[in-house]
Amino acid sequence: MSDFTITLPSGASWTPTFVQAINEDKCIGCGRCFRVCPRGVLELVGLDEDGGRIALDPDGDEEEEYEKKVMTIARQALCIGCTACSRICPKKCYTHAAASA
Repeated sequence: MSDFTITLPSGASWTPTFVQAINEDKCIGCGRCFRVCPRGVLELVGLDEDGGRIALDPDGDEEEEYEKKVMTIARQALCIGCTACSRICPKKCYTHAAASA
């Protein structure tokens, strides 16, 4: 199988790479990637001391305690392969891969 490739209006070929994973050990929960994602793929969550995920209140009024915030892939199917998240990540937490055609 070959990688899924797009021909741009200029005639150039582009192979999008789609988000596959985020390294939670490296992630500092800064939210830069969340702000640049045009498709709503990502979501910030809290991790408790056992590594369990805690949904964060959008108003910032979390009642649950968490050890740290990390980014997660909430809606992977919405990724368009632009890699904006990876390019802005200061800790290089992202893994992307091309889709097979």
